[in-house]
Amino acid sequence: MPTMPIRMLTICGISELPDQRDRSVTHVLSILDPEHPDPEAFGAYARHHRTILRFHDIINPIPGMILPTSRDVESILRFGDDVMNERDDGVEGHLLVHCHMGVSRSTAAMLTLLAQTNPDESEDELFSRLVEIRPQAWPNSLMVDFADSLLGREGRLTDALCRHYGRQIRRMPNYAQVMHDLGRGREVEMAA
Repeated sequence: MPTMPIRMLTICGISELPDQRDRSVTHVLSILDPEHPDPEAFGAYARHHRTILRFHDIINPIPGMILPTSRDVESILRFGDDVMNERDDGVEGHLLVHCHMGVSRSTAAMLTLLAQTNPDESEDELFSRLVEIRPQAWPNSLMVDFADSLLGREGRLTDALCRHYGRQIRRMPNYAQVMHDLGRGREVEMAA
C-alpha cells in the first residue's frame, strides 16, 4: 500500500492465527461473530494495535443474527486512518485482517482498506491484489456495497465484485454450491 506504512498484508482465519505469531504483526483487524470469544492466539503475539468488530457473515437479514452495517465499514475505514496516522518510518508494518475462515468478511475489509489507501487504482486491480493476498477471497457483498458508497466509487467496486465472483467460480466451481448452501445465492447470481 503506497500511502500506508504497511509493507506486509495478511488475511487469515482463526485457525491460522497461531501461524502468524512470529511474523511481526503490528496491526490487527479482527472480525468475529458476536458470540465468539476473543481468540487466545493473540496472547502470544508481540505488542500490536488491534481493532475488533463483531457481526455475522450474512448478506440478508436472518432472525437472531447481526448484519454488517455501514457503521461497521466506517469502523474499518477509521482503522485504516489510524494505521496511516501511526506512521513510523523506522518500522515496517504488518497488517493482519482475520475473520472466522479468512474468506468473506476479512477479504471485504482488506478490499476496503486497499481501496481507501489507493483511490486512483482501478477496481479490477484492487481485486487482483486481493487475490494475491488471499486466493480464496469471496468478499461479503453487503460490506463491499457499503465500502463502494462510502469511498465514492459510484458502483464500480460492486461491478468489479461481480467480475471477481465470476472468476472465482471458474477457478473453484464448488464455491457456487457452498455459497448457495450458506444463503449467499445472490452473490452467485451476481457472477452471471
